[in-house]
Amino acid sequence: MAVVPQKTRQQRSMFAASDDSVMMKQIHATHAPDGRKLYAKPLLHIVEDIFLRAAAMSKFVQQQGAHQAQLKELDEKVLQNGFHEMIDTMSYNKINKISYEISSKCSEGGEEDHATTLAIFNLLSNYSWDAKVVLALAAFAVNYGEFSLVAQIYLTNPLAKAVALLKQLPEIIERAEDLKPQFEALTNLIRAMTDVAKCIVEFKELPSQYITPDTPEMLTATAHIPTAVYWIIRSIVACTSQIVGLVGMGHEYTASTTETWELSSLAHKVSNIHSHLTRQLALCYQHIDEKRNIETYLTLVRLLDSVHIDNMRILKALIYAKDDQLPLIHGSTKKGGGLDLLRTKTVLLLISDLELSHDELTQLKQIYSEAREQPGRAESQYEIVWLPVVDRSTPWDETKRKQFETLQPMMPWYSVHHPSLLDVAVIRYIKEMWHFNKKALIVVLDPQGKVVNPNAIHMVWIWRSLAFPFTSSREEALWNEETWKMKLLVDSIDQLTLSWINEGKLICLYGGEDIEWIRKFTEAAKAVAISAGIHIEMVYVGKSNPRENVRKINSTIFKEELSHVFSNLHLIWFFWVRLESMWHSKVQHKRAADNDSIMQEIMTMLSFDGSDQGWAVISKGSDEMAKARGDTILKSFAEFESWKQGAKEKGFLPALIDQLHLLHSPTHCNRLILPEATGSIPERIVCAECNRPMEKFIMYRCCTD
Repeated sequence: MAVVPQKTRQQRSMFAASDDSVMMKQIHATHAPDGRKLYAKPLLHIVEDIFLRAAAMSKFVQQQGAHQAQLKELDEKVLQNGFHEMIDTMSYNKINKISYEISSKCSEGGEEDHATTLAIFNLLSNYSWDAKVVLALAAFAVNYGEFSLVAQIYLTNPLAKAVALLKQLPEIIERAEDLKPQFEALTNLIRAMTDVAKCIVEFKELPSQYITPDTPEMLTATAHIPTAVYWIIRSIVACTSQIVGLVGMGHEYTASTTETWELSSLAHKVSNIHSHLTRQLALCYQHIDEKRNIETYLTLVRLLDSVHIDNMRILKALIYAKDDQLPLIHGSTKKGGGLDLLRTKTVLLLISDLELSHDELTQLKQIYSEAREQPGRAESQYEIVWLPVVDRSTPWDETKRKQFETLQPMMPWYSVHHPSLLDVAVIRYIKEMWHFNKKALIVVLDPQGKVVNPNAIHMVWIWRSLAFPFTSSREEALWNEETWKMKLLVDSIDQLTLSWINEGKLICLYGGEDIEWIRKFTEAAKAVAISAGIHIEMVYVGKSNPRENVRKINSTIFKEELSHVFSNLHLIWFFWVRLESMWHSKVQHKRAADNDSIMQEIMTMLSFDGSDQGWAVISKGSDEMAKARGDTILKSFAEFESWKQGAKEKGFLPALIDQLHLLHSPTHCNRLILPEATGSIPERIVCAECNRPMEKFIMYRCCTD
């Protein structure tokens, strides 16, 4: 081999001095693809395998565990791709021609790198850009692989030792420490070239059904790919010159800072190209994901609008099942399960974020457990599946993982194995079609997978499992059977109160957060009861969203024996949630205070809760209810002597109702405070007291008590 003189920085005509515009015109002039195909990806896997093994086993670069993992992965890819069947003889010949062209021109010396690069482009004129870069890298890998292989085995292989002596490799290896900067620069450049090549091949393999060449993101990328290919091949020439120089001069070779600088500068430039292409590739994938998500979403819309023989197609569309993982897991038993477990069953999809409230979960568990106590009943023939909706715009982190893993075991029903099993398109459907917005909802699928109720959570709160099969028509039928009475208001929230209702006792529910009013009211009520010769059972029901202040009041009432109280804040919470659910349920069925008597009573109760003062409702069995705000009910009790005779003649409750009507003032200011709702709030809500349209305000509240 001829001795190659080291080129000076000026002789090598570094790329910084070249005219990029003229240079790229020359490169484009060589580009004349004739449509021939090259399976670039499997060939690139072989090339990457050579580079990694050369770097991992070289004495110039320390072996790292990460290399071993990469090599194992590459081995699998090469075996899977059937490399030999995919690369034709013409491609092998082209690799050998390029390998010879690079070696000979770099060995001869005198020709600057751009001219050599241009000669390689002429050899590759009939190939696409991705094929050009992979074939050129393959040709370089042959030369580099031979050099590295001899260097690695010459101490143990006699043939390799003889070849190494002719190539003067022992002398080079003895001076490894002196040459370390150059070999590190060489390795860094090879890594950068490989990264860009992989990126270019990845662009070529993007699915054409989701992204076309005229897509803006793709146009920007393809405009930069020829430049990227040029600098990779230019870098191949520079790397080959370094290796040829080492072999040609042996112990006479002097480490040149200029040549090291050139390799490092090329690595920097190629790395910058890689960064730009990677960003562009990310934009392309974003475009593809958007197209795929739209396609999946529209498919979901069509599926849910179609008729099916069972619920399997719908459930499979909603819950993505991975090949290596069962899609469902039971919260209590931790056993995984397939979607077949839900076949032909009524399925309640519990949809929430990872902040499902403890109160909601506790109440739903109680209702579910009650249904399971008598599995033979029709009301028990349903399954609940939790679908946790997680915001994909923020990464899955430790906090989210802990929230999920805390909630999941608390549920005695099935949930998806992981929130990632809900596709982005499914989450979009849940939000747009089922109107999910943080507040938990229950979507009901019948055994054929048809949505029979877009949100049954309200009827579940009101009627529990009696609401089965949780359809809108069942909800309408249940309302037709109801009248406004104490049993509907209290239900089975508190067993003692329920027993009083069944015994036909006179019951007073009262609420508010003013302990002084509560003391006055309970004292006055007891005095009136004694005077009227009757007995009133009083129950404090607090306020919606009960917090520390309500807990303190509850405790005070219990200690001072002012009246009966619900045993914990959860029961107070559920009392008001049921009332709110009644309102939402009526709204879903287009009912309002001016056309539905129960709705009028519900709104009266909710307006009591929205006020700043106490209130009370008094009833007996199915009798009409007496109801009033705190000041009015206190005044009526204070004036009991004036209507005591009427109470003897008509009965206490009718007389109290008449007295409250007398004290009623047309002047009022009622507030109806509703929590953020799933679905829509009606634009027109009428006052329960005067039937005039109420004004709409937006309120933000922060309670820290």
